[in-house]
Amino acid sequence: MLTVVAFDVLFLIILLMLSVPLPFCFGGALGFMVIFGGASMTSMMLWAFNQSISLVLLASPLFILAGLLISESGIAKHLLNFIDVFVGRIKGGIGVVAIVTSGIVGAISGSGFTGVASTGPILIPRMVEQGYPRGYATALVTVSSILGLLIPPSIIMIFYGWVTETSILAAFLATVGPGIVIIILFSIINMVWTRRLPNIKLADVNPNRMERYKENSRKILFAIPGLMVPVIILGGIYGGVFTPTEAAAVAAVVAIPIGVWLYKDLNRKAILNVVTSAGVSIGSIMTMIIFTLMLSQTYVLLRVPQALIQILFGITSNRVVLLIIINIFLFLVGMIVNDVTGMILCAPLLLPLVTELGISPVQFAAIMGVNLAMGGVTPPYASILYLGMRIGKTEFHDILGPTMVFLLIGYVPVVFLTTFWTDLSMFLPRLLGLA
Repeated sequence: MLTVVAFDVLFLIILLMLSVPLPFCFGGALGFMVIFGGASMTSMMLWAFNQSISLVLLASPLFILAGLLISESGIAKHLLNFIDVFVGRIKGGIGVVAIVTSGIVGAISGSGFTGVASTGPILIPRMVEQGYPRGYATALVTVSSILGLLIPPSIIMIFYGWVTETSILAAFLATVGPGIVIIILFSIINMVWTRRLPNIKLADVNPNRMERYKENSRKILFAIPGLMVPVIILGGIYGGVFTPTEAAAVAAVVAIPIGVWLYKDLNRKAILNVVTSAGVSIGSIMTMIIFTLMLSQTYVLLRVPQALIQILFGITSNRVVLLIIINIFLFLVGMIVNDVTGMILCAPLLLPLVTELGISPVQFAAIMGVNLAMGGVTPPYASILYLGMRIGKTEFHDILGPTMVFLLIGYVPVVFLTTFWTDLSMFLPRLLGLA
């Protein structure tokens, strides 16, 4: 049976390499297991349907809708202006603005796409005007946007809690530590890098101190409604006021009056376009989720996790080596499929293995999160990277170098810290009694 599974995985990889749409890739792999592996399509369909009507799963389309509304509502623009007040006059400060804003936007939308889509069109041209190379500016905004997958609430952590039956609140908190470390490391790299760029100039400011004070006060005042959105969402979740699913609905609802009446960037046509775009995205994602879920469950029923444990422990019993192998595997998965697919497919398969190694399900949520988030900006899949290239109007060879620097120096160390320094991901869940 393991031979059939191996051929099925090979068939799946071939479909992915042929650029077949993701839902059909996993649907084809599932069909292969039905034909050659004896999997029961009827029982799998019934099981997948029961799983898909979960209220927890409803959070995903709601956060997608909220993210698109936030992208169009002007919230990100005013958050940028707010952070710019404090660090905008420092050389390299606008890069820190991009990094921190991506973290805040991630705390609202739970998505990496929203970060680059909402901040990229504003920040990249502004950075280019100040003398930043377009490739570097695009790379910085793009790699920072993956913070949306780590700073809670995170869509992939919702899926992790759903498929592994782990506390979603604990999974949210597990990625906070890694996310903060990434913000710090990215900011340091940016400040060091900008020292080597002689053409960078600071933005012009009003020479009149009183008028400048009024401008900055206005920026801070206008940013308050946007800043209140993550406070309401996270405060409501951890205060027990509403569930993550309800928080996603609140985020979508709150973004509309802010965008329509306060920032005046949303109108009826824009809202209809957002709803239409969200519907198309949600339909594609839900189809992919169903097929991925059924394929993953087929592997579980065929005892593939137990086989993996035997194979890897047959190679080595060294805990450090095994954890490095798992990280490499997750990184490779993130390179060829999106984060949601990788989470649903791999979490049930690898969780029994990591628990054998003494890793708690909550810490493993953080390990999976940082690895799969990195895949979003690592070719060949690199969906977030390609979106950033389109928004930044730059070529692949211009963005590749800076992206690799941020990943190798700023991101890979966090992967190892998350894996081997337990307190980085477990401190907050333990503090709140969730782990």
